[in-house]
Amino acid sequence: MKLGELLADAALDAGLCDLGIAGLSADSRQIREGFVFFAIPGFAGDGLSFVADAKARGAVAVVAPREAQCGLPLIVVPDVRAALAHAAARFYPRQPETIAAVTGTSGKTSVVAFLRQIWLQLGARSASLGTVGVVDDTGAHYGSLTTPGPVELHRTLDELAGRGVTHLAMEASSLGIDQRRLDGVRLTAAAFTNFSRDHLDHHRDMEDYFAAKARLFDTLLEPGRTAVYDADSDAASRIRAIIEATGLKAFGVGANGDGITLLEADQRAFSTGLRLRCAGVDYSVELPLAGAFQTANALVAAGLAIACGGAPARVLAALEKLQGAPGRLELAGKRLDAPVFIDYAHKPDALEKVLATVRPLAKGRVIVVFGCGGDRDRGKRPLMGGIAARKADVVIVTDDNPRSEDAASIRAAILAGAESAQGAATVEEIGDRREAIFAGVAQLRAGDVLVVAGKGHETGQIVGQVTIPFSDHATVKAALQEYAS
Repeated sequence: MKLGELLADAALDAGLCDLGIAGLSADSRQIREGFVFFAIPGFAGDGLSFVADAKARGAVAVVAPREAQCGLPLIVVPDVRAALAHAAARFYPRQPETIAAVTGTSGKTSVVAFLRQIWLQLGARSASLGTVGVVDDTGAHYGSLTTPGPVELHRTLDELAGRGVTHLAMEASSLGIDQRRLDGVRLTAAAFTNFSRDHLDHHRDMEDYFAAKARLFDTLLEPGRTAVYDADSDAASRIRAIIEATGLKAFGVGANGDGITLLEADQRAFSTGLRLRCAGVDYSVELPLAGAFQTANALVAAGLAIACGGAPARVLAALEKLQGAPGRLELAGKRLDAPVFIDYAHKPDALEKVLATVRPLAKGRVIVVFGCGGDRDRGKRPLMGGIAARKADVVIVTDDNPRSEDAASIRAAILAGAESAQGAATVEEIGDRREAIFAGVAQLRAGDVLVVAGKGHETGQIVGQVTIPFSDHATVKAALQEYAS
């Protein structure tokens, strides 16, 4: 590819347009002979500080936000991140014909997993991309970043299309949207699940966080496309106003939805009986998932499938065969007939929803094991401690990726919130996560329910700069075996 093709939106000197390009990257360590280096501010420091390294590795040009002496052809652009994303889309031009993106605080992973499964049932070659990696129609998993960097993302889109994948459901994190990683993705539809506190370690405040998510609709999704949203969420009216103001078609789902209306939800132990109305026709669906939040996620996925051309009758029938996403209210086993669930809930709203979902299953106590991550939003720690103390009967506070912070200090903040809450729960502190899970399993009696929250599908515990192999699934399994008698 020529530089003029790669940077089609930039003003280039005539002599640069025909410069041959072999690749592109914003990481100087990934630069090879013939690559263009994108010097992004804030990317491991000021990107211009790494030009010498990029040049030594074979860079032939630099794209930057300002003029600088670098000994290579320099192209100045107003938004380097956006330029990188659009350049990556040109360098890796193939994309699945149908792409749906999902944003929101919670539920993204479940929605894309459900949408992939619906499309598969409709006969489409489908895949999903997000927190659990890329999952294709064979069930294979690889990678693990909610919204990959633009070069990796567009390379992945190109590879998926090359393998015959026609339908892709992808998570769109606020950080990914804000950092322009999704720019250049040809979206067919997009969805908004809900909005609550999270990622305040990245965003200035809640308004900045909401604006980042809203950019999926006011900037990235082309006018005339369909935007699906959970009409029962607290942010429904705000997001619908943005959808309508930008010329998109609004498709609400839920009890207040006008696209798919939830007429009735009969909650059972491990399933939900639904009565739905879509396009004037009523449907009865047995959703094999429990919890109001799972119903909401399933309806958002169904809305996206319909927005992308699926027949409502076939889409809604497909809900009866859905399987939950890995580590999302996943039944990991039982002791004395008391179920043990593993869930990824690592934010206040998600933890509250999970505990509310399992409460009807408990004739006895609800026990929860959880912690909070280090180097992340510190304000949510006491909030989650308070929620656990009010919504559970036994709370075991433990470690969950302390990273560079002192693990005991993180636990102390959670415990402070639990102690100040108006709850009657018994609260314990067990720093070692394995010991905490074993303690939770050991306490189970008939009629109880145990939730191990925070890590879900993850297979490592991050302590300092080291990721130590650790799996909630494997630990629960070992504990159940230990106390099987």
